[in-house]
Amino acid sequence: MPELPEVETVRIGLNENTLGWQIEGGEVLLPRAIAYPENSEAFLAAVIGAEFTEWQRRGKYLIAQLSQGDRLGVHLRMTGSLLWYDRDTAVGKHTRVRLFLKEKRKGKKEKKVGLKELRFDDQRTFGKVWWVPSHQPTESIITGLQNLGLEPFDPEFTSDHLAAKFSRTGRPIKTVLLDQETVAGIGNIYADESLFLGKIHPQKAANSLSLEQVISLRLGIIRSLSDGIAKGGTTFSSFQNVAGLKGNYINTAWVFRRTGQPCNVCGTLISRIKLGGRSTHFCSQCQSL
Repeated sequence: MPELPEVETVRIGLNENTLGWQIEGGEVLLPRAIAYPENSEAFLAAVIGAEFTEWQRRGKYLIAQLSQGDRLGVHLRMTGSLLWYDRDTAVGKHTRVRLFLKEKRKGKKEKKVGLKELRFDDQRTFGKVWWVPSHQPTESIITGLQNLGLEPFDPEFTSDHLAAKFSRTGRPIKTVLLDQETVAGIGNIYADESLFLGKIHPQKAANSLSLEQVISLRLGIIRSLSDGIAKGGTTFSSFQNVAGLKGNYINTAWVFRRTGQPCNVCGTLISRIKLGGRSTHFCSQCQSL
């Protein structure tokens, strides 16, 4: 599943390409991809005529601000992609939603100067798209936003904040990091990477971390996510940015998917265990329990 760096990479690409483009039509090829409204025709009727003014990210959700005050929400889930195409590009077998766009230049007279298409592709079909009317709070329609924790780059994401969160549970710290109510946007990849950089064993109980360890882990979270964004995210299966390009973080990962390879710090072979049903990678020397 795309995590914060992958979704942020997509957000950046969407802001670079789609702003000022107006939706003039569309096609819903998989009706269940539309989470709201339930009727595909109603969804298309609601978004046609709107221009994209800004794309934002909250956790793993993408939210487009539209010119009419409405919003468009997208969650990529496991295999979703938002792709920016020329209108005449052949439609792929995993395309679920198509939005036909025209560009307008501002001046004395608006004139159509280009035709593009924003496509939502999703092989596993778990991804969702929402239209949010201007008179309703975004969280009332996209209910998954209601309980998200702080963003890792939020000024309030302090060591004291994390220490308070961790003190409430004896669950393994890896499991706690995957809880979106604790930190918004972290998934399996960057939880492993953050714990390595923070020198914390993934099975260590969250409420047993010292303040020094919490400080180290917070810095590890910020560093791993920042590195992931700088590398355009991680691609080991299906993730791609709006131009269809893969992310490069996997080539520089510290522990994720490096089972049996030497640790880049101490040379110990990277271990892998199952924790909460998820593959977990760590260095037993650098992250001793």
